[in-house]
Parts: sequence; C-alpha cells; structure tokens
Amino acid sequence: MSISHHSSLIVMIGRSLLAAVAMLCAIASARAQDATERQLKVAPGHDVRVAIFTNVRSDCTSGPLPAIRLATAPAHGTVTVKRATLRATNIKQCLAIEAPALVAFYHAPADFSGADTFELEIGAADGRKRRERVQVMVTESAGTGRGI
Repeated sequence: MSISHHSSLIVMIGRSLLAAVAMLCAIASARAQDATERQLKVAPGHDVRVAIFTNVRSDCTSGPLPAIRLATAPAHGTVTVKRATLRATNIKQCLAIEAPALVAFYHAPADFSGADTFELEIGAADGRKRRERVQVMVTESAGTGRGI
C-alpha cells in the first residue's frame, strides 16, 4: 500500500469514529431527556408522597396504569407503591374525573438524618420507559424538638 492510500484509509476511519461518537452522544442525550430529577426535603419517620402515576385518556376515561420498578433502591430509607383512586377536577379537558392511580412513598428511618437517593423506572403500556431520580434530604422538621 502506498502512503497516500494509508492516509485516506486513516481519514475514513477517523470520520467513521467521529460519526460513531456523535451518534453515541445523541443517544445519551435522548436518554437523558427521558430521565427527570427532583429533590425533596422530608422529616424522618414519616411516609412522604413522592409521585402519583395515572393514565387519563383524551376522552376522560382511564387507561392502563404504568409498571413501576425500583431501578435504584435508597441506601437508607424505603420506597413503597400503593394503589389509590385519583379524584380530580380540571385535568386536561376533563372537568371531573375519578381514575385508578399508583402512589409512590418514601420513608426514612426515625433515627436517620442526611441525604438519600433512589430511582424509579416507569413503563407505559406502549413499551416506552422513563426514569425518575429522586434526591431526598432528611432533616428534623422545624419545631419538633428532640424531647429535651
């Protein structure tokens, strides 16, 4: 092979590598858009509602509930999901609805104070998935005292 052939081959490989890196960045960016983050301040020893998941269709009927998976468990607290009925007014074009829902709760131990993090994966009936990362700061509520 001649030197000019080697240099054109290196340029082709370089362009392919650059295109692959650009594609990976685009995929990572798309995945990052599917994840949301939120921060909560909570008191220890209490259940705190983290999120409500429901499915209200455009005709104001309820659709299938999402599947919820604990993708990353909290290091200190616990996460539970309970079934509920959402009664609401003025959601989308629905003036009044009653729909099944799933409610996620976080509970920090009574003796814990500090930061905790967990991540939920929410799977829709059509197969789409998204993640919600929750950063929790557990602190004593103002005015609760320590039983002096």
